[in-house]
Amino acid sequence: MKNNSILFAIALGASGLFAACTPAQSADEAALPQKEMSIQLYSIRDLIGDSTLYAQNHDSIFAALHEMGYTGTEAANYNNGKFYGVTPEQYKADQLKAGLTALSSHTGHQLTADEIKNHDFTAAMEWWDKAIADHKAAGMTYIVTPWAPLPTSMDEAKVFVDYHNAIGEKVAAAGMKYGYHTHSHEYENIPGTDIVWIEYLVENTKPENMFWQMDTYHAVRVGKSPVEYIKKYPGRFAMLHLKDLRELGQSGMLNLEPIFGVADVAGLKDYVVEQEGTGGDHSTLDAAGMNADYLRNAPYVEVSYNK
Repeated sequence: MKNNSILFAIALGASGLFAACTPAQSADEAALPQKEMSIQLYSIRDLIGDSTLYAQNHDSIFAALHEMGYTGTEAANYNNGKFYGVTPEQYKADQLKAGLTALSSHTGHQLTADEIKNHDFTAAMEWWDKAIADHKAAGMTYIVTPWAPLPTSMDEAKVFVDYHNAIGEKVAAAGMKYGYHTHSHEYENIPGTDIVWIEYLVENTKPENMFWQMDTYHAVRVGKSPVEYIKKYPGRFAMLHLKDLRELGQSGMLNLEPIFGVADVAGLKDYVVEQEGTGGDHSTLDAAGMNADYLRNAPYVEVSYNK
């Protein structure tokens, strides 16, 4: 996206101006096809990553994302019943005001050592009851556990599977879908076995209780093929995370075309852009625009996967 850095710098230098400044679309950008695509707000955490930044910047940031072509967002700051310091209802309204949908959220609650030992999820499920109600109030379609530790034994792996199944049942009962997001360690074996943890987790959770939100970059980074995993577990990928070393298409490591080529096999409904950092000297907002342009220009990415 052009002019983002200039506008952002001007905005920060003048009180009250940031709310009025959104990145302008060029004629070429406006002509790109509109597609259903979301962004993980962690990608622009320097602008909107906590309650203070959210209060200051969300109007301009959400408007900017909409101008770039994003249609939805994935939250990364659910805490004490609020998203970025605001109520679920307000968070939903803030998104809708900008023409966005609060599609999903990375939200997790880890078991204590005693809960694992005793196979007792009672307290954890009370936490999830509140979290699920809040996500439903925010209008979300998906709740995704963003990270969890590798189990230390097969017994612990079985407890984790039961826990994810229990969460998924509750989320499904509320009319939403529950997923698990992978990084790198999930491709390791469960200690003392030759069983890959993520494979065991997917194979032992019910499809209606949990989907796999694969981070495509992390998979490739550890030598795994997203396409092969999609073929191995058809229908288990309602969502995907699209990420590269920096902006999409910049590293040469990630070829998205064959991944989107098996979207029907995956059961793909929605995808989310995530960026860990940026290349060059441009801002995170510039990078978000570059990612949006990349996907809107890609002929192999369909307008929508919600068929």
